[in-house]
Amino acid sequence: MRYEGKAKKMYATDDEQRLIVEYKDDATAFNAAKRGTIAGKGVVNNAVSGALFELLAEAGVPTHYLGRLSEREQLVQAVTIIPLEVIVRNRAAGSFAKRYGVEEGRDLDPIVIEWCYKNDALGDPPLNDATAVALEIATPDDLETLFELASSINDTLLPYFEERGVELVDFKVEFGRTADGKIVLADEISPDTCRLWDLATGEKLDKDRFRRDLGRVEDAYREIFRRVVEGRPPRPLSGQEAG
Repeated sequence: MRYEGKAKKMYATDDEQRLIVEYKDDATAFNAAKRGTIAGKGVVNNAVSGALFELLAEAGVPTHYLGRLSEREQLVQAVTIIPLEVIVRNRAAGSFAKRYGVEEGRDLDPIVIEWCYKNDALGDPPLNDATAVALEIATPDDLETLFELASSINDTLLPYFEERGVELVDFKVEFGRTADGKIVLADEISPDTCRLWDLATGEKLDKDRFRRDLGRVEDAYREIFRRVVEGRPPRPLSGQEAG
């Protein structure tokens, strides 16, 4: 094993430019202050991420994804992660709503794209363009590229989720550099990294159910799997049996 993080393990292959990522059921929140397990989460996140990476690649967004190997594993291109979390917000929610004292669910026009310094020890603090450049985290050209890619991802995912009865409230993505210096989408896109609300009921179908002790966490992840991977019609979480 080459690396183990909070949600995934990474393994080397015979090709140094390719890695195997294994998705775990471990769950963390609040910078790992809260820990637990969500049964089947690794299977869901692997499948959902794979489907969304393929969708984005078709839309012209470069990604590190090469293919799904098993229920929990996928093959990816090796990259050097840029230590910036890129957060795209279509509505006010979570830390954004708390920080600015606005009602959760408030529409944001224009959408908000934020940077956070990817550093667990510091609590992933938000920063602006000047700070990112001054700390040599990214160049001005890098930030322009990240902004354009994040906008393209949002433009692609918003209608895709809407067709499946889901509102994409916000999401966090990470990017990396390939061996030849190209910036590509990396990490994952899943209920772990997105806020996903049922369009009809407003029910939360993401990791907020774990963060906020809302219950039926496994049901929410399985519902996103049904809609995104299986392409099945939406059904309210309240109509499911508790997981």
